[in-house]
Amino acid sequence: MAEALSKEQIQERIKGLHGWSTDGRKIERSYTIRHIPGAAFVAHIAVIQDELGHHSDATLSYRGVHVSISSSDLGGYVAEHDIELARRIESAARAHSAR
Repeated sequence: MAEALSKEQIQERIKGLHGWSTDGRKIERSYTIRHIPGAAFVAHIAVIQDELGHHSDATLSYRGVHVSISSSDLGGYVAEHDIELARRIESAARAHSAR
């Protein structure tokens, strides 16, 4: 079973992930992207989530996408697989020109 990371551990692990932040219970980021390309980005996020067997919240708005990640099996805290999901989403963001 995965173990929850401390806020300090989370902050250390997301240092290289531009724009990601934490409150100690989740990691999140907002991207600027137009609506239709944003919808494609959200679909790409869904594919990544299925590949990893781990799901997050991704919200599409007119000019952006907001992603929030935590582990429900840990009571809403962050584990290593959450960090990996964020890394994969960040890579997909570049492919969709999300800023």
